[in-house]
Amino acid sequence: MSVPAYNTVAWFQIGSDEPDRVKTFYRDLFGWTFTPDPAGEGKYDLVGYPGAEIPQGGIAHTPDASGNHAIFYVVVEDVTATLAAVEQHGGKVSQPPVTGSDGLVFAEVQDTSGNRFGVFTPAPK
Repeated sequence: MSVPAYNTVAWFQIGSDEPDRVKTFYRDLFGWTFTPDPAGEGKYDLVGYPGAEIPQGGIAHTPDASGNHAIFYVVVEDVTATLAAVEQHGGKVSQPPVTGSDGLVFAEVQDTSGNRFGVFTPAPK
């Protein structure tokens, strides 16, 4: 299993207050499969594609429709340095870095048009 190239879109997340319904939609439309994320405490499912070795996205269970979203994540070498560069280039940090229990670090930012996306550094091996 290889790590995606830095500075490429390597993950996506769809948030839904109706996760079973949205999973049915994507399963029927694209053939995606879903497995509970062991670290998700029943509130996150991993998305798999036919023929893919590893999950490429997730379904976040949101408490209500105000939290529904779709977002992509770019894998970077250094989240902190990337956040500084985002601000240097006129973007904004929307969510400061968070470190998961496995060591994965992620944050969310906005580009100069206000579009939200995320950046992450994979957990150390």
